[in-house]
Amino acid sequence: MNILVINAGSSSLKYQLINMENTNVLAKGNCDRIGVDGNFKHTTFDGRGFDKKISLPNHNTAFNAIIDALLKGDCAVIQNINEIKAIGHRVVNGGEKFIDSVLVTEQVISDFSEVINYAPLHNPAAMVGIKACREVFGTELPNVLVFDTSFHQTMPPKAYIYPIDYKFYEKYKVRRYGAHGTSHRFVSLKLAEFLNKDIKDLKIVTCHLGNGSSISAVNRGKCVDTSMGFTPLAGIMMGTRSGTIDPSVVTYIMEQENLTPYEMEDELNKNSGLIGVSGISSDSRDVENAADDGNYRAGLARDILTYEIKKYIGGYAAVMGGIDALVFTAGIGENSEKVREMVCEGLEFLGIRIDKNLNDNITRGFDTDISAKDAKVRTCVIPTNEEYMIALDTKHIVDKL
Repeated sequence: MNILVINAGSSSLKYQLINMENTNVLAKGNCDRIGVDGNFKHTTFDGRGFDKKISLPNHNTAFNAIIDALLKGDCAVIQNINEIKAIGHRVVNGGEKFIDSVLVTEQVISDFSEVINYAPLHNPAAMVGIKACREVFGTELPNVLVFDTSFHQTMPPKAYIYPIDYKFYEKYKVRRYGAHGTSHRFVSLKLAEFLNKDIKDLKIVTCHLGNGSSISAVNRGKCVDTSMGFTPLAGIMMGTRSGTIDPSVVTYIMEQENLTPYEMEDELNKNSGLIGVSGISSDSRDVENAADDGNYRAGLARDILTYEIKKYIGGYAAVMGGIDALVFTAGIGENSEKVREMVCEGLEFLGIRIDKNLNDNITRGFDTDISAKDAKVRTCVIPTNEEYMIALDTKHIVDKL
């Protein structure tokens, strides 16, 4: 069974075509700058591909371009569109309406429209992708929505209810939802498999660290807390996002700078985090290089990031009554040995201790245990694979039709 996995942005459309019989990625790519000037990158499992400018006025055009790339020319991987048996969509926030992945119907689309503003930077784009998919591929082809928030639905109320007037939860469902749940779910399951342990016997802290970052406490396979909140803005500092700050800072800056709510939201989402503190870049690699060269603000940004991650690890160990394993994943988590080292330094009292040689010389793309031999807690680097998790959920739903 071939499943097309879609991650739609407001001006981008990332995709992977996965053969679920052997889990091979037949092709992947990204239609970028949709509605602007258009760029299309497509790569096949055997190294064929292209990266070219192309007119992409809308998402429908992008989907048609993807179909052509999969079916025709030197980079084709299938012979007939019917070889695609289902489409799985990544959706950031499903609110309380969607606690599991779901088959797309007219009712589901209507229900999703009610929670679309819970992730204003992501959900509207997902809706565009869903509708464009149904228009281009037809409504007979099953579409499945897989929500980043689903994995976090096991949090207890004490973890997701905010200490504000309860009426705001009752009226508007303002609460912690989290994000990156598909990644946290994948790496926690993969970790248990890697360690040859039953996940029901493990207390795990998973650190998804990238341009967007979140940390989760996974107790015996269930998420009991996570760092992101009502939106993906909360938690630790990120590439351009502030993470959690004193709410009064928001109103104070708005008053001083005469900013509208939307302008302030832009400041917190696009001009904060690593770029805001360092003044150099939102890319952690640039910040790390500058920090190593002695740039004060870059060093400060890295210090803040690793300090905040460390606090969450300690806090979540306390929440779970211990910790058996710590996982690093995503762009920074998988590739920055310095961040991993700085985060773990000083956590020996929890049983966390890494082997510097192992940490500095991991093989990219492979599950790796970087723990010191006598460490009581296993510290591992597990490459995430959200697309596979989306495809797997999609297959499970389609198999029941």
